[in-house]
Amino acid sequence: MPRFFCQTPLSVGALVDLPADIAHHAQVLRLQPGDAIQLFNGEGGCYVASLTVIEKKRASAEVKVFLQEENELPFSLNLAQALPEGSKMDWIIEKAVELGVSSIQPVAAQRSVVKLNAERAEKKLVHWEGVIRSASEQCGRNRLAHLAAPVDIGKWLQQQDMHPRIMLSPRAEQSLAEWARHHPPQAISLLIGPEGGLTEQEENLAMQQGVLPLSMGPRILRTETAGLTAIAILSAAWGGM
Repeated sequence: MPRFFCQTPLSVGALVDLPADIAHHAQVLRLQPGDAIQLFNGEGGCYVASLTVIEKKRASAEVKVFLQEENELPFSLNLAQALPEGSKMDWIIEKAVELGVSSIQPVAAQRSVVKLNAERAEKKLVHWEGVIRSASEQCGRNRLAHLAAPVDIGKWLQQQDMHPRIMLSPRAEQSLAEWARHHPPQAISLLIGPEGGLTEQEENLAMQQGVLPLSMGPRILRTETAGLTAIAILSAAWGGM
């Protein structure tokens, strides 16, 4: 059944005018009046609806059934990702959403190649929010991961979180997998460095702020691989797979 994110109040029995992008997508899929679709608005659960009108730039549907379905991890996971080069951030966000992250915090680190001014950051946020919606449609999640505005790593480290914060470091003596085996499922933040990794100064500052350094084993992973691998390790250890 085709799934669409519909940012509008939904309720059983309502007749909903669907956004133009959904109408276009329905046209591409050659859907017809009477066909069933699934709608979700990011607030939890989803709705089965029946198309009533399908035109080139207009579509509507009648909401039939509410399904109380959730496909979230059993723990909250925030990915603090240092800004990578090119379009890598799109791929990281897409896959992180598929793996179940609750929130994503873009971070400007010293070795981050990409530098975002206020205007570019705003455009990137709009684009990344679209990536989150599309990934959620594809993977069956009914809640959207929260996307925070990019922040300098120093400011992020100064935040006082009640839950553990972990940074992946090749210099760490304990592995993430070992740590996870000895701790119960809990809310957590993962700090991932950019290409070239976090600087020694950044790692020292992070540890001063209570961030725990953990390793991913003997191999050095790319920035676009490290965070996703860490999420998978935690999911396997804490029942999210």
